Amino acid sequence: MRGKRSILAALSAAALVGAACGGGGGGGGSGGPKVLQSIGPGEGQLNLVAWIGYTEDGSTDPKSDWVHPFEQQTGCKVNVKYGDTSDAMVNLMRQGGGTSYDGVSASGDATDRLIAHGDVAPINVNLIDGWKGFLPTLQSPPHNTKNGVHYGVSYMYGANILMYNKDKVSPAPSSWSVIFDSSSPYAGKGMAYGGAIYIADAALYLKTHRPELGITNPYELTQPQLNAAIDLLKQQKPLIKKYWTSATDEINLFTSGDAVVGAAWPYQVSILTTQKPPVPVDGIIPSEGATGWADTWMMSSHAQHPNCMYKWMQWASTPAVQAQVAEFYGATPSNTQSCAIIEKDLGADAAAPYHCGDDSFVKQLYLWRTPLADCGNGKNDCIDYSIWEQKFTEVIGG
Repeated sequence: MRGKRSILAALSAAALVGAACGGGGGGGGSGGPKVLQSIGPGEGQLNLVAWIGYTEDGSTDPKSDWVHPFEQQTGCKVNVKYGDTSDAMVNLMRQGGGTSYDGVSASGDATDRLIAHGDVAPINVNLIDGWKGFLPTLQSPPHNTKNGVHYGVSYMYGANILMYNKDKVSPAPSSWSVIFDSSSPYAGKGMAYGGAIYIADAALYLKTHRPELGITNPYELTQPQLNAAIDLLKQQKPLIKKYWTSATDEINLFTSGDAVVGAAWPYQVSILTTQKPPVPVDGIIPSEGATGWADTWMMSSHAQHPNCMYKWMQWASTPAVQAQVAEFYGATPSNTQSCAIIEKDLGADAAAPYHCGDDSFVKQLYLWRTPLADCGNGKNDCIDYSIWEQKFTEVIGG
């Protein structure tokens, strides 16, 4: 009931903001949250919180620039603060009473928190043309849509993959055991993600290797299941060179050779294989499966530039922009109309690993979500995220 009250409070708070943001009231049904009915003139500025690689302006790669064309078309100058983890993004979105930033590219382990706390506003997806071309699973997914109310529009998604140096890891791995098994020959040269949500990766590994634990969903863990995952992470710690939160940290250590295998995003594979000189890495989804992420552009419920934020969500949802982001980041776009562009740009073989337009692929991933005490099965014996954070800090120190 506490969770339901929190969500209802968030809907109420967001409704007040949505009604005050101009562009018309109405929408959302009788008594429901108010959302914009039209996009007005831009306010000249847009302040975003984003994952690195999501708002490229040509400074990393001159060919990868979807920010400047947006600015030229809309008159909305984009300012970006990069967040290393979902926890950091949640904290940034609450700075200045929520007025410091207009929007955020939030992953599923942050979206529920932002919605429940009233940090983000309901969105009129009818104003976002690209939304109609999204994969069915990502049009109204549970991590950004509550009781039929949308709190953002989907962007990129992908798996949390196992990345390895092809010259130094032999044979090629097929299991997460190379970074979880204490007998791994790559001790001290592995990397693991430095956020508490990484506990889910350990739980997914245990789901296969210790079936007696009865783990069915890596985000719905009872106390004994969580204890087992924490024990596995403690066993793993001597294998880990660094717990990364910034993709750059992992890229640097793979480039220097200090790390040769680890949990990664497609972004790291993309950068390492295209930098000069390139690092011969590959990324796989191991036999145990993979967690994953599906990111959402969400608007602050206190946005100072709401029309520019809507214009950005509209821009970021178009097939051409989503294809450009996907090719740079190595992620998969939500808009299925991007797939033909990616295949034309990269060729059929290079485009195949994206699984673009494959709704069944995204369904097989255990997408990030916020662990709650409510297990979703009528029981309340799961462990919520605050305990995950506490236990993970005990593992890695800090």
